[in-house]
Amino acid sequence: MADPAGVTSMPAVDIDRDAAHEAAQRELTKPIYPKESPSQRFIDGVERMLRHLVAHGSTVPGGWFTLSVLLIGLLVAGVVAIRLARRTLRSNRRGDYQLFGPTELGSAEHRATAEGCAAAADWAGAIRHRLRAVARQLEEDGVLTPVPGRTANELARDAGDALPHLAAELGSAAAAFNDVSYGGLPGPPAGYRAGADLDDRLRSHAAAGPPAAAGPAAGRWVPVRRPRSRRAHPPVPGHAPGGGRRWR
Repeated sequence: MADPAGVTSMPAVDIDRDAAHEAAQRELTKPIYPKESPSQRFIDGVERMLRHLVAHGSTVPGGWFTLSVLLIGLLVAGVVAIRLARRTLRSNRRGDYQLFGPTELGSAEHRATAEGCAAAADWAGAIRHRLRAVARQLEEDGVLTPVPGRTANELARDAGDALPHLAAELGSAAAAFNDVSYGGLPGPPAGYRAGADLDDRLRSHAAAGPPAAAGPAAGRWVPVRRPRSRRAHPPVPGHAPGGGRRWR
């Protein structure tokens, strides 16, 4: 159908409220629209429920007293949910993470990178590369066998078994690595210095080598035990010294 101006008009579409809502929901499910996060959906659901309760408060059995109890329960549930979320976040921060990335470097290269990061006050990077230098040094010295995907906690456990006197220092260095790498915590200078001291101790231990076996020093007199002489027995009366009998 054309109007006097020559423009063809479209016929009107009669759609009810439910059909319009379903059409809108189908449209919003398309990938071109960003989806809400779970926390945002939870907040929207609570908001809709509160609006419904306020609008129909007079029809709820018990009236506003029941609504007050429900609101308190929702508040407690929200506090519990927040605490659980924070606990999960802290657990993830204390998780176990891999030491090395895709780039393969030796202990000297990681050590030089750590010192460069420390000079630039990048303590997080310095802590990461110093522990990587420790791990590579242990592998190069034959203390540990190279294992793909080794984590910081696995390094502390394996190296602590081989070097029990350094188990505590290795555990602290692994915890510092996890904190600065994936926990979002700032790297303290003291954490880097502790890792550097650990690295220096391992290098000095490797340079010293195993202790030499103890033995008698050359050029020293060794005392020689003389054989014990046979004790002489007193002569028996009536016998001659030569073994014959003496006659009176």
